[in-house]
Amino acid sequence: MSAPELAGLAQVAQPSRDLARSTAFYRDALGLRHVATFDPPGLAFFDLGGARLMLDAIPGAIDHAGSPLYFRVDDVAAAVAALRGRGVEMEQGPELVHRDEAGDFGEPGVEEWMAFFRDPDGNVLALAERRAP
Repeated sequence: MSAPELAGLAQVAQPSRDLARSTAFYRDALGLRHVATFDPPGLAFFDLGGARLMLDAIPGAIDHAGSPLYFRVDDVAAAVAALRGRGVEMEQGPELVHRDEAGDFGEPGVEEWMAFFRDPDGNVLALAERRAP
């Protein structure tokens, strides 16, 4: 049996201790489009450019570590400045994390710049910019 053809990311889940606080952070600080909240059971959904972000505050969800989310941006420095203006504390960056000399991820020489921060539940989030040489 052959592997299924995967067309892209459909949904990412992040655990949350406080659904209202996390919803406000992703909507107001990060500017994501809020799609729906279902409480109970404790779920909120956001649009991530065609993929969904699901915040999961169902009891027991926070016991599982979340996966880092990397948000694609055109200008990481401008995005960091905008988030700081909204009260988001950056933990690292923006900084160059990789220069793709071999062209493994596309055009050779493209640089990956990132900055890292956390949501109210301690989940790691990042801004990622690809800069042409």
